[in-house]
Amino acid sequence: MSAVIELPATEVGVDFPKLYEIVNGKMEEKEMAGARHGGVEGRLFIPLGSYIYSHHLGGIYTADTTFTIGSNDRMPDIAFVKMVRIPPEGEPTGKWLIAPDLAVEIISPTDAVDDTTRKIREYFSAGVRQVWQISAEFRTVMVYRSPTDIKLLTEEDTLTCDELLPGFALPLRDIFTLPRPA
Repeated sequence: MSAVIELPATEVGVDFPKLYEIVNGKMEEKEMAGARHGGVEGRLFIPLGSYIYSHHLGGIYTADTTFTIGSNDRMPDIAFVKMVRIPPEGEPTGKWLIAPDLAVEIISPTDAVDDTTRKIREYFSAGVRQVWQISAEFRTVMVYRSPTDIKLLTEEDTLTCDELLPGFALPLRDIFTLPRPA
């Protein structure tokens, strides 16, 4: 018979890799996402990615992908680059030297409002065409078409993006609710 003892990673000397963005020339550690954050991200990424690929619209990227956003290196939780902007040689082996067309940011409990607002302004200054800011806590999505053209959606609404993803429609309750067996 054996026993299993669970210890926090810090007590067993495990050093998990960390993600960093470069902001104003300094490394800023991205906080590790929690389960709710990751669940919302996954439940959005799968239908969004399926739609993008089935319609040959471009590439979709996870938070492991770095984009040059002005003088900063940013890692949106989800990003989309239209096919017409992907070079003939394909995706770079390193970071993208362009901004995505769509950046999705899922708010973490540690995110400061000023930092999030600054990041959204940076995205638009760099050429991002739309930003989705998702609050898992409040079950809302702020759709930014510009820093001042903002639409608030609740879990009762359907997320669309005809400018970049013609015909895409996703009921928001699908990303905020963990599927249960029937």
